[in-house]
Amino acid sequence: MKKIPGLVILALFLLTTLACNLTTLRNSGSATPVILADTFFSGHAYIDTNGNGELDASDPPLEGARFTCAGFGGETGADGVAVVVIPGGWDKPVEAQMTPPSGSGYTLVSPTVVTLQSPTKTRADFLFAPPLVTPTNQADLIPTPSPLQIDLTYCTTSDGVKLTMDLYQPRKMTAPAPAVLYVHGGGWTGGDKSDGAGLLFKEALVRRGYSMAAINYRLAPKYTFPAQIEDVKCAVRHLRANAAKYNIDPERIGAIGGSAGGHLVSLLGASDKEAGWDSGENSDQSSRVQAVVDMFGPSDLKVMQAGSSRRFGLLIFNASSLDDPLLQTYSPVTYITPDDPPFLILHGDRDEVVPLEQSQILYDKLEAAGVPVELVVVKNAGHGFRPVDGDIQPSLPELVKMVADFFDKYLK
Repeated sequence: MKKIPGLVILALFLLTTLACNLTTLRNSGSATPVILADTFFSGHAYIDTNGNGELDASDPPLEGARFTCAGFGGETGADGVAVVVIPGGWDKPVEAQMTPPSGSGYTLVSPTVVTLQSPTKTRADFLFAPPLVTPTNQADLIPTPSPLQIDLTYCTTSDGVKLTMDLYQPRKMTAPAPAVLYVHGGGWTGGDKSDGAGLLFKEALVRRGYSMAAINYRLAPKYTFPAQIEDVKCAVRHLRANAAKYNIDPERIGAIGGSAGGHLVSLLGASDKEAGWDSGENSDQSSRVQAVVDMFGPSDLKVMQAGSSRRFGLLIFNASSLDDPLLQTYSPVTYITPDDPPFLILHGDRDEVVPLEQSQILYDKLEAAGVPVELVVVKNAGHGFRPVDGDIQPSLPELVKMVADFFDKYLK
């Protein structure tokens, strides 16, 4: 089916809105037409093919980039355009951002954030650098179709909430595949299994023969800890209990997560059944994993909260103060022992959301316990590996290869 260009969609939205929202006021017999138009913002994605870091007329559009502003979002079409519609009149400034297509290897050149305000500025242009592909990692970055099962229920909570996962698998499997569990970020209050930094590695892992299960879990503030880690552990037990059904090897399961997801996979890797979070279905199965990739996740919540001006995190963990023992209860560093699985830790040196110190603390504790661990500090990278004042090093393709090689080492 041929895609309709984003600009045409924008024009149709405007015409439809004007037609539908034209109303007539009948005060004292008079009739005055009033236009109640929705607010439209558009994001335009381009590829910096000549590498000059500037938007040129020759730069082609980028399809599949994610445009967000004011809590609304959409993906760019073949013309590189995404349109966001905010219901009703909206004349306040909004911050617009755009992220590259998941797993594509594209990186944002500029700008990081664009402030839009209707009606004076409703369009934002974003420039992306193409993947830095070398012969050693080219196969990892080429998207490949994979069998996908979406919204599979992996657990049902005691209050009836069905927890779901998406399962990505190789097209051909001659033997049970190793599996990687992906846990999204979002400050434990948001996010989704279909988004986040971990999905950047999906294509490479599936191409190398892994099954990847991306899960949703209960979110705060409706659900506070330990609901989140209980759900993550339940997902691992589900994979093991259904290993034959999914054709995966129950003895080779890894985990990867970013930000809040990084915290959860670290907690998953370090804690065991004695922590008390293995409640729910398939209780006869182990929730232990054999390898962990933590990307910019908090590891010591007490230190993290003490260095932050925000105290909302205390509510997430039911902590009454910075001295509340619950902060240590839900910190991965509390549970580190020599039998923990190998860890690969990735963190940007310009991260202002989760300080690099958090990964250093985790690294030091794991190393002291004799656990195989590597910490990679990504230069010029903010939270989520967003470039800050220059290209990130290692580059995204290099990070993709690094993660895939790590899982190959410990899961194959």
